[in-house]
Amino acid sequence: MSDVFLQFFHAIPVLMDKYQEQPHLLDPHLEWMLGLLLELIRSEQSPPLLVHLAFKFLYFISKVRGHKIFMQLLPHEVSDVRPVLDLLCCQDPKDHETWQTRYMLLLWLSMTCLIPFDLSRLDGHLASDSAQTREPIMGRILAVAKSYLMVSDKPRDAASILLSKFMTRPDVKQKHLGDFLDWTLTRVSQASDLTMEGTMMLDGALQSLAQLFKHGKRDDFLPYAPTVLQCLDRQGLADSSQAMLRKLGVKLVQRLGLTLLKPRLAKWRYQRGSRSLAANLSQPAKPGGLVTPSLGRPDLEEEAQEEDYDIPEEIENVIEQLLVGLKDKETIVRWSAAKGIGRVTGRLPVELADEVVASVLECFSFQETDNAWHGGCLALAELGRRGLLLPSRLTDVVPLISKALTYDEKRGACSVGSNVRDAACYVCWAFARAYEPKELQPFVTSIASALVITAVFDRNVNCRRAASAAFQENVGRQGTFPHGIDILTTADYHAVGNLNNCYQSISVYIASFPEYTRAMIDHLVAMKVNHWDGVIRELAARALCNLTPQAPDYMASTVLPQLLPMATGLDPHGRHGAILACAEITQALYKLSSQTDRPVTDFLSADSVEALKSIHQKVSMTDITLMGFGGELMRPAVCTLIEKMSLSRMPFHTDPIISGWQWLIDDSLKSLHLISSGAKQGIKESAVSALGALSQEYYQIQPGAADPDMQEKLVSQYIAALRSPEVLTRCGCALALGSLPRFMIQTKLQQVLAGLEATSRITQKDLSFTEARRDAARAIAQVCTTAGVSAQGPPDSFLCPDNIPQVYCALLDCMSDYTTDSRGDVGACLWLRLLTQPLPPPPPSCPSCQRMMCCLAQQAAEKIDRYRAHAGTIFLRLLHSREPAVPHIPHQEELLAIFPSLNWNAPSQAFPHITQLLRLPQYQYHTLLGLTVSVGGLTESTVRYSSQSLFDYLKGIQQDRPALEQFGGTLLRIFQDHLRNDRVSIPLLKMLDQMLARGCFDTFTSEDNHSFCMDLLELCKEEMKKSKDIQKLRSSIAVFCGLIQFQGEVRKKVLFQLLLLLCYPYPVIRKTTASQMYEMLLTYDDVIEPDVMDEVMNLLSDTNCDLTTVRNHRNQLCDWLGVQRPTLVAKVTINQHLKEGCS
Repeated sequence: MSDVFLQFFHAIPVLMDKYQEQPHLLDPHLEWMLGLLLELIRSEQSPPLLVHLAFKFLYFISKVRGHKIFMQLLPHEVSDVRPVLDLLCCQDPKDHETWQTRYMLLLWLSMTCLIPFDLSRLDGHLASDSAQTREPIMGRILAVAKSYLMVSDKPRDAASILLSKFMTRPDVKQKHLGDFLDWTLTRVSQASDLTMEGTMMLDGALQSLAQLFKHGKRDDFLPYAPTVLQCLDRQGLADSSQAMLRKLGVKLVQRLGLTLLKPRLAKWRYQRGSRSLAANLSQPAKPGGLVTPSLGRPDLEEEAQEEDYDIPEEIENVIEQLLVGLKDKETIVRWSAAKGIGRVTGRLPVELADEVVASVLECFSFQETDNAWHGGCLALAELGRRGLLLPSRLTDVVPLISKALTYDEKRGACSVGSNVRDAACYVCWAFARAYEPKELQPFVTSIASALVITAVFDRNVNCRRAASAAFQENVGRQGTFPHGIDILTTADYHAVGNLNNCYQSISVYIASFPEYTRAMIDHLVAMKVNHWDGVIRELAARALCNLTPQAPDYMASTVLPQLLPMATGLDPHGRHGAILACAEITQALYKLSSQTDRPVTDFLSADSVEALKSIHQKVSMTDITLMGFGGELMRPAVCTLIEKMSLSRMPFHTDPIISGWQWLIDDSLKSLHLISSGAKQGIKESAVSALGALSQEYYQIQPGAADPDMQEKLVSQYIAALRSPEVLTRCGCALALGSLPRFMIQTKLQQVLAGLEATSRITQKDLSFTEARRDAARAIAQVCTTAGVSAQGPPDSFLCPDNIPQVYCALLDCMSDYTTDSRGDVGACLWLRLLTQPLPPPPPSCPSCQRMMCCLAQQAAEKIDRYRAHAGTIFLRLLHSREPAVPHIPHQEELLAIFPSLNWNAPSQAFPHITQLLRLPQYQYHTLLGLTVSVGGLTESTVRYSSQSLFDYLKGIQQDRPALEQFGGTLLRIFQDHLRNDRVSIPLLKMLDQMLARGCFDTFTSEDNHSFCMDLLELCKEEMKKSKDIQKLRSSIAVFCGLIQFQGEVRKKVLFQLLLLLCYPYPVIRKTTASQMYEMLLTYDDVIEPDVMDEVMNLLSDTNCDLTTVRNHRNQLCDWLGVQRPTLVAKVTINQHLKEGCS
């Protein structure tokens, strides 16, 4: 029963947490749940543990629904006061396991304090017959509340609620209010926030004071308000290091300010009709706006003149502390201060309220921190929401909010301001609900543009979504935003969640509306091109490229002249972003001009063309070596500029700048090893792209004919660099050769292919240069695609029957690269990239097609799902290709029948079809090689489905001895070809163990000394010779035990190997051998004579002996098993050999 109850107890919090989003759904069930739990609590039969659990359940419900709602359901009859108080007094405040009980009892007691009877009536006769006096209930409640006000756990919060209900009772406040306030202020004065005890004391005291001044009557607490304010001033809570104490201080100060001011609804406030939709619909339409005498309301003018504002001098101090709280470093303090500003301002005359607004606007100075901006935004939202920010102030407020919507201040390697932008969106949302459309009409363009910019271009997803929500609120409430509905359908809450989509798609659509085009472009240039985040700078450059068709003249005449000085400025981020933006804008202008067969210079001025050309020289002078952080930014940016200038066909064909561009590309490719790892890939890709575009535009002396000097220079230097000792230099130069246009590799094709083939070939010296082999293979495919195919063409310019075989041979050799390092199977990325490159079909006499299909079949049978799926997809694509059809595929008709459309990622679907390739002789070797790695692998699903499919195939050929002989021969050939290749040999041994255990070769057991088992034994002996690999040795032991089923001399040899392993130096191998032999002898009872079976089993069971004892046991086993005893071979040293020779 207890276990079931504990499981239920642990399930309750999980169940309740599901209602956190919509706690009101619990309301229909609260009453019966509360009744059941209170019944357990009130029952005298309930043990203490059950009572505590019931209170914990109550706390869970209260936490989700909120104590303000839940505590109202607690019973608060007169009869409940004393039992609740007595139960609370029995609790141990130091018991941290039952704090939920004390918390709920304090809330329950606070509700019982609402009874409308004098508490003294509950005392009865305090003097008992035994002359002992009892403490009055009023005193007991006060003492308990005070004691729990100083604890360190959650009941402290409930104690402050209890005091707010208890001390505001008429009978209590007459007797104890003054004394309690004195006691509380004494604690506040004496406590220090530098200690844990002092912090807890201050927290409880401030909470209780804030609750009292919130719930108490103003007339009762007005005399004490100045004294409390003075005490807070002396304590200096604004300088406390504890954020919660500063928040409680601000909260108490605002409550004191509200106590000092008379409660009134400001007649001067701005009102936008009724807040009730039903009330608005039932009344005739009236023009909203500021309620002033000018609107025909003389009664309000008369009331305003007669209204007496008595403003105490302490209010200035209150407002000052609230304004300081707006600049606090913690959000909870700023938010509390903003709400206090709104509440206090609502009780001030219009002149003083305007001064408060002016003070709030001072937070929006660029000398202030982001905290002040955030607090100012929260305060403005509160003032606007309450109608305290008059329309006359919108002229000053809206420009500041527009700045806050793009506030972004750099701090080190990042920036601050996302909270400011989020709060500014909240201000716009509040203004949409607070003002009539005619009041915001002059500011519609500014607000709409600022919100659109934030919704599309902000780096923070929360800010983008907040801006989208604020824009939606303005469209719905105001109805004056240009193209609001159209924009909302595109830039909704979910669409703005993707940053790339915002910059490259949504921004283009919104910029198609002229009201937003210029503002979006100007924001990108001013704020995003020089952003601290490189991703934002790159996206901003692409966005400017996409927006260029919307305003080409503005881009050419205004934006580009602004960016060109930035491209050579001092700020590295600004230089990087401006260079990218200039490149993208130039190419966009070229695309526009090419539509009318005009040069791009028709858009650009002569100064702009000259400035674009000089960027490279000025940047090289600023970053002398282009190394370090500056080089990591400038190299890819300038390479992108070179690429875009070349694609834009800028008139620089005879200019010396071309040689400077070529030097930068070459230097970038050869210096990759000097660049940090994070920037290498970007620099390599940008340099390779720039080289292709530069060669295409500036190295042709006539169409299709290359400049011979540049052709010889580039091809020779890149081929020479393929032998560099730096792997990254090889990578860059290989890709550079692959990027050259056709006219640059004509007459050089054989030379280029020979260099790339040598780089892609795996050698012992260059074993770790996997990336170089990968990029060389990729470059071979690119060069072949660029050169094209010509059956009669010269092999030095085209792919033809003379050079296609060597290309296929080089690429297929790459598919056998299984290099591994700390990153795993890095060789796999080489053939994975290879399979994505289109190649021409091999000639009819070339055997490459068969090899290609066999290699694909091997990869499609291996263990890694992603690689298997990729290889399988390519296999089927080649098999089913019709335009053009791939010729010379072996067994094409059978393959078409074997392979339907299937999910290669799923082992359960792939392996049943793959294993059918084993019956096709040309595919058997490679398919079985791939299956070996899968069957002997580690992944459970792959091992299960691959082994099941393989054994199903073997089961089907048991009666076909030639097929089984062929399969065994293929298996032995794989073993022979991959001896001491742990990638294959260890999985192969595991697979052999499974095959032998399942009796897959039972057909061979009837023949003594069958060649299969003899060859397999010799291969296993060769594989494990001098090996110290525990996994390999264990797998070999299992295979030896499986070979015992074969008859003849092989059995003696197997037993001899097992007995040798029984004395292996490693204890784990000795133990494994003994255990496997024990199981083997139980399985094959014809191995040993029955009369010595027990003795053999006893010796094999004793594995905890030293090596000398084990050797004696081993020799005894040799005698019993009829095997020759192993003898130690004496090691002859060099000195002994020399002595024997001299004698």
